Amino acid sequence: MSLGERRIQARKQPRQVRAELTRQRILTAAAHVFGEHGYAAGTTNRIAERAGISIGSLYQYFPNKDSILAELLVRHLDEGAAATERIQRAELPGSIEEIFRVFVRGAIETHLGDPQLLRLLMEQAPRSAELLEKVARLKQSLVSYVEELFETHPEVRVADIATAARLVVTTTELVVHQLVADHEPMDPGRLENEMVAMLTRYVTG
Repeated sequence: MSLGERRIQARKQPRQVRAELTRQRILTAAAHVFGEHGYAAGTTNRIAERAGISIGSLYQYFPNKDSILAELLVRHLDEGAAATERIQRAELPGSIEEIFRVFVRGAIETHLGDPQLLRLLMEQAPRSAELLEKVARLKQSLVSYVEELFETHPEVRVADIATAARLVVTTTELVVHQLVADHEPMDPGRLENEMVAMLTRYVTG
């Protein structure tokens, strides 16, 4: 483990309910502080004050704000993974257009909560090797699911299904992240409609 990775690892992995609640309170407070003040001004003192705990208590869980931001990124990834799993377990509509609508809407809704924090996570959150591996696993799992869907759906006419699945997943991820977190964010309804139309034309044309 490198020095940089040690800097962004949480200190205490809470085993008791009270400790876990404190940890979550710190993360929630940090999300608000980073969203309101930005990363540079989002000090650990401000986070501790917002969480209603002492700075010493905060440092029992996180050594610095880099580690807090890294943990917020992990939480964001976990929420996205959980939302994707729920969609995959549900019964999908019949048309490929409506299937894309389900996935695009889910991706947008997952990222609407705090665009400022999302932008900060995209631009400044530290990424350890373990975190990058987690991102790669999540993406590969989704690509495999979409590839299997394309192979069996009668409306899909692309010749190279494997490449198409990677393009659809990557395009959706990048566009939603970029336009939801933009300084002038796009209207979610318009973004959904245009993304669905674009993806549908691509795989059925």
